Amino acid sequence: MAGVTAAAPIVAAADGVAAADWREAVRAAASGLVAAGAAGAGYPDACVRVVEDNGPYIVLTKGLALVHARPEEGGLAVGVGATRLAAPVEFGHPDNDPVDLLLAFCTPDPDVHVGTLSGLARALSGGLADRLRAASGEDELARTLKEAVPDA
Repeated sequence: MAGVTAAAPIVAAADGVAAADWREAVRAAASGLVAAGAAGAGYPDACVRVVEDNGPYIVLTKGLALVHARPEEGGLAVGVGATRLAAPVEFGHPDNDPVDLLLAFCTPDPDVHVGTLSGLARALSGGLADRLRAASGEDELARTLKEAVPDA
């Protein structure tokens, strides 16, 4: 898969995450980037605000949400993460609910943000979501994501 920046991303993965609603799911996905050092402490709440302000457009396909916020809202480095939920949650999307898989990303600047988004889109069109759903645990989730977007 073609990369999108010159630096390898910080990768985060979580499996079997319990979330009562979409807000908890988004916070959990973005918190993985915080814990990995790719995003600042306010990033999870910024990601929730994206959905509150703009609706569930981040639910791209059946069962998949792409969690993100603007770089200036906490992106410290290029980071990508995969979070599989223990049980799906509803975002209010008319066609693609419920969501069981969240991909999160953050970047330190707008140009890298667009490139990372493009790289994730290419990976998703190449079957990334199916491979992540088939992964056997957090280590395999992280490895699968890193292989799909090695330069994201």
